[in-house]
Amino acid sequence: MPLNYHHLRYFWAVAHDGNLTRTAQRLNLSQSALSVQIKDLEERLGHPLFERRGRKLHLTEAGRIALDHADAIFATGQELVATLQDAANTRQALRVGAQATLSRNFQIGFLRPILGRTDVEVILRSGSPSELLEGLETLNFDLVLMNHEPASDSLTKFETHHLAEQPVSIVGTPARLDPKRAIKDLLAEHPFILPTTNNSVRTAFDAMASRLAVRPQIAAEVDDMAMMRLLAREDIGLALVAPIVVQDELSSGRLVEAQEHPRIKENFHAVTFRRRFPNPLIQLLLANNLS
Repeated sequence: MPLNYHHLRYFWAVAHDGNLTRTAQRLNLSQSALSVQIKDLEERLGHPLFERRGRKLHLTEAGRIALDHADAIFATGQELVATLQDAANTRQALRVGAQATLSRNFQIGFLRPILGRTDVEVILRSGSPSELLEGLETLNFDLVLMNHEPASDSLTKFETHHLAEQPVSIVGTPARLDPKRAIKDLLAEHPFILPTTNNSVRTAFDAMASRLAVRPQIAAEVDDMAMMRLLAREDIGLALVAPIVVQDELSSGRLVEAQEHPRIKENFHAVTFRRRFPNPLIQLLLANNLS
């Protein structure tokens, strides 16, 4: 007997919600009717898919296997619809997610080959790494820009493309920063505007300060590069940034760069999800940006 995909979809919904009552309300079904659908699926597969512990439903081993397959089946269906809808439109859409801490200048540079095209619409959203990767898996994004590689194993379908590696500099206003001063002196004499502690650049900065036996004063910890640029312009302290973040300010002389570099590098990656029908605009962008 063939598999009933209505039953599978009901199971899929309950497995992701983890609550039979909530799922029944969302699907506008009675709880008993939803339970019958799942029971029919369990009988077809020959294994229980859930076990109840108190008021909560937990997947059995067979349930976890079924959920993996259901995720793949319904993701493929969503991909088919999205691909054919895009193919029917005269304008192509590219959905890009970008890590909130990523330089806006870098994002514009990456997207420049398709910006301004009358046949392309770019939808650009920012978020945390976990939000972005979840968006890739659910096909809400075609591509995600990040400054670190996502964790990967044999079960994930993420593909990471290294785009660029840029040295990080110490910058500040001309009134504050003497470009000829040694980094150790700058660390000891000035407050710093730094990325937050979950950032790889910040980790490298903390290690450098430790090696130099200096405990710098922290003026601000910022997870947004645009805000870091503004704080540096307001002379709140010296900022640790990739020059691309403040390229306009460096060109105009509003900010200056220390001559001694901290030997810290920031990496930029494009992350995609393996799909049967990838967005053709992705290949165009990667061909123009891969390092």
